[in-house]
Amino acid sequence: MTTAQPAAAGREGAAADPWWVRPGLEIVDGRLAIAGVDAESLARRLGTPLFAYDRRRVGEAARSVQAALAGAGLRHVLRFALKANREPEMLALLRGLGAPDRPEAVGIDACSPGEVVHALAHGWRADEISFTGTNVSERDLDVLLEHGVHANLDAVSQVERYGRRAPGTAIGLRLNPGAGAGYHRGLEYSGTRPTKFGIGDDRLDDALEAARRHRLTVDTVHFHAGSGWLGDRLPDVERVVERVAATTRSLTERGQPIREVNVGGGLGRPARADEPPIDLDAWAAMLARHLGPLGVVVACEPGDFLTKDSAILLGEVVTVERRRRTTFVGLDLGWNVNCSYFVYGFAQELVVCRDAAAPRTQVVTVAGHINEAGDVFAEDYPMPPVDEGDIVALLNAGGYHQAMSFTHCLRPPAGAVFLDR
Repeated sequence: MTTAQPAAAGREGAAADPWWVRPGLEIVDGRLAIAGVDAESLARRLGTPLFAYDRRRVGEAARSVQAALAGAGLRHVLRFALKANREPEMLALLRGLGAPDRPEAVGIDACSPGEVVHALAHGWRADEISFTGTNVSERDLDVLLEHGVHANLDAVSQVERYGRRAPGTAIGLRLNPGAGAGYHRGLEYSGTRPTKFGIGDDRLDDALEAARRHRLTVDTVHFHAGSGWLGDRLPDVERVVERVAATTRSLTERGQPIREVNVGGGLGRPARADEPPIDLDAWAAMLARHLGPLGVVVACEPGDFLTKDSAILLGEVVTVERRRRTTFVGLDLGWNVNCSYFVYGFAQELVVCRDAAAPRTQVVTVAGHINEAGDVFAEDYPMPPVDEGDIVALLNAGGYHQAMSFTHCLRPPAGAVFLDR
């Protein structure tokens, strides 16, 4: 892992700037600059593919969420979904935002025993870690119970097995509220379509009966509406929260001392000019309307929102070729280091580093170098003319890229550099 200092550079904002321009991601003399560093020069020096991180962006994102929740008058806790990015430098940045028990601290959302152990090794205490997993095995429970992290259980069988192992303790229940919201329908994690996540209304009594038999106390209600939802889905998220609030009141009336409602993560970042950003103040106000009267701590656990636009993935154009009626732009990287489109269907924006605001005058398909037909990053995509040897930047690469990298076709992982703006 390399750390670099930025070159001195500046530029006044202009009305014609692309939608993605912001502090830390700018155009200097027509060229893309990341945290003040010329992107193409960085790629030439360190090689491609390369993740270039803006350290400051992570803290800015965390503070924006905390400020919105505090501004809405909510008692709250922010946790980071570790699966989004487990790089040691990233975790050091998040740990450095606040010491344990401080209101500015960021905890950890873990979804596997390995993530629990990883968080502990990087400076988090067990009581700062919330575990929510699915299809949890006895081996998983061995680790959770050894370290004493709080677990949100998402199946009746989990409640039974956890209760046999740890009777008389406190748990959370992950609910499926029968409604969801995501970047697209396939990324809705709850709703009328059956998913593997969460306990629905039809099994809630069974879960409570299992908890009663094992003297388990339910102190947390957890849900996760879906992944990558944007500003236009806030009304859908509100419908989910309304249902969860009603269930939480019912559980309280039935004697369960609910102290926390965990609203999950799923907050997305725009990837194209026509995608609406989330109004965090409106989101927090909505949570306050429905959850504030319950007197609970409101927890959230974004991963992508905190890290997604903190990194840019730089690659080299190695092929520009017309195939029938389609122009293919081939890069020296593949879905083994950038699975956003292949796995999740997220749109991605690409920028030509040498001319970052160039007019997009052609329609292309941008593809990777993995020997799989689905290894593409954008289809029917407007892009400026490019030449073989150009360096391009794929934006929003800070979450679910490095963390999911692997060596399919024995293609190596990408390098990374953390920049100080």
